[in-house]
Amino acid sequence: MSTATKSRPAPPPPRTKNNDTEKPNGSPQSQVSFGKITPGVGHRIAVFGPGGVGKTSLAATAPGPVVFFDLDESLPVLGDQLEGLDVQLAAGINTWAQLRSALQSPGWEKIRTIVIDSATKAEELAIAHALKTVPHEKGNKVERIEDYGYGKGYVHVYEIFLTLLGDLDQHVRAGRHVILICHDCVSNVPNPTGEDWIRYEPRLQSPASGKSSIRLRVREWADHLLFLGYDVTVKDGKGSGCGSRTIYPNELPHCMAKSRTLDEPLVLEHRSTELWERLFGTDSK
Repeated sequence: MSTATKSRPAPPPPRTKNNDTEKPNGSPQSQVSFGKITPGVGHRIAVFGPGGVGKTSLAATAPGPVVFFDLDESLPVLGDQLEGLDVQLAAGINTWAQLRSALQSPGWEKIRTIVIDSATKAEELAIAHALKTVPHEKGNKVERIEDYGYGKGYVHVYEIFLTLLGDLDQHVRAGRHVILICHDCVSNVPNPTGEDWIRYEPRLQSPASGKSSIRLRVREWADHLLFLGYDVTVKDGKGSGCGSRTIYPNELPHCMAKSRTLDEPLVLEHRSTELWERLFGTDSK
């Protein structure tokens, strides 16, 4: 009488080789490579200041070709001041969707600098986009950002604006410089160690809680946040100026600012490229 042969389970399938190793718990782990830091990545720059101080003219002298997203329609007013500068206009940008579509389109290989003039106006486009595309939690459309409910509208605009910074990051990684021009505002600065004070800051969304603050996010995002202001002398409570302008690259009591490389304020001369030479070195030509 023959005995029945027990069937053995099929062998497991062979492991496929890939670039991932496996953690002790079985989850994949990507390999990390190390190497030298290589130049070639662009700079993230935000410039803010009062109207008419020369923010647009300054950006126009950046390494070219320079492409302007002239949301404030400032370039036609400059006229002859742009003569001899390698400046191009991204025309037909009137909505948030058009702005992002243009930044994501091909054909940027020869461009060295992208200017958003202004980020303050871009925020207004983001607000309009939110009102158009983001319904109220109850399903109905809203007409004002406050209609979403306490703080919720600011969250929507903040999250939409972050997508623009993401688009610009792609250009920075490709070696292009990005300049955000902002209008200015006066803001109260809380001081835990003493009396509060006021200072100039970019005019971007910034709720008092600090949450959903586009202003603070842009400060974190930028490699250089530069305040461009008129020089004013105060005597006996009266201010006077001579029309000279200074670029402030570091935080001071009167202005929000930062820079990863610049240390000292820089007096701005007409059509001077000294700022870009200090920032970019040989790439400023």
